Amino acid sequence: MTATAFSDPEHSLGAPGGLSGGRKPVSTAGSRHALSYLAHFGLAEAPFGLTPDSDFFFASPPHQEALNTLLHALENGEGFIKIVGAVGTGKTLLCRTLLAELPRRCRALYLPNPALDPAGILFAVAEELGIKPTGMESGYRVHKAIQSRLIALARRGTRVVLILDEAQAIPLESLETVRLLSNLETEKRKLLTIVLFGQPELDARLERIPQLKTRIGLHDRLRPLRREELVAYLSHRMARAGFDSDASPFSPRALGLLYGASAGVPRVANVIAHKALMLTYGKGLYRVGWHEMRHAARDTLAANAASRAARWALPVLAVLGAGAATGWFYLMA
Repeated sequence: MTATAFSDPEHSLGAPGGLSGGRKPVSTAGSRHALSYLAHFGLAEAPFGLTPDSDFFFASPPHQEALNTLLHALENGEGFIKIVGAVGTGKTLLCRTLLAELPRRCRALYLPNPALDPAGILFAVAEELGIKPTGMESGYRVHKAIQSRLIALARRGTRVVLILDEAQAIPLESLETVRLLSNLETEKRKLLTIVLFGQPELDARLERIPQLKTRIGLHDRLRPLRREELVAYLSHRMARAGFDSDASPFSPRALGLLYGASAGVPRVANVIAHKALMLTYGKGLYRVGWHEMRHAARDTLAANAASRAARWALPVLAVLGAGAATGWFYLMA
């Protein structure tokens, strides 16, 4: 490592434990590498894991708005709700957060991978309700058993919500089965609220089932984070992981590069930020600079795709002009 790195202002963040400067003094390279990545940054756990963890849920404007929509729908017994977002925008994490924050007396039936045939959908819902079909029953019998259980729960004041993640993968004939489940109701209200989480392809599928599309009472769309939202998102995750410093572990230039490389997509930002922290730790530094972020972004295929998409958009925005560009952004989000 060259001497210039020691005076780089990007790496001037004070070190944990009262040490200042960009590098912690160590006796040998071996002892430096023996120091764990988490301990190096004063973390209790990895801040940028890819497993959806509701403890790390960040209430950005689009995500909080979608969560509010869902909770309002459950409180008021809406029949159908749809949440759509591109890959990596946080649909599954939002789904897990909803499960963790369900209103009182609300029971969730959760199908994380509902790419099932019609019978499979019915049997999965029955099992989530505690019904134990043998597999020999007809679809009609299973449907009646589901209805009877839902009526019993409604009499006890329990609202039931069926949550289907990755709903764009549900076959069309199985979506029709889901629609028939939404018919279950009393004279007063629906027996089952259904929430569909899916990628944008879900909208195209619903176009082919107008009877289902017209039943969707509430819907929302997750968009990528804006730059200031991404900065707050990174700070939130670092703090949740145990980072105890008022100074950001990412330099302003590194943050700008990360936003451009990730296009504001949380999952891509997580991958790049994790790699950048690892590179920074490997150099014995305490602040991620432009060089570390650039190497992390170059090593991430999703970042390369996002960067190409962003470069393609620039001439389009220039032609459309500022006012039209704003409208274009919301259409694409």
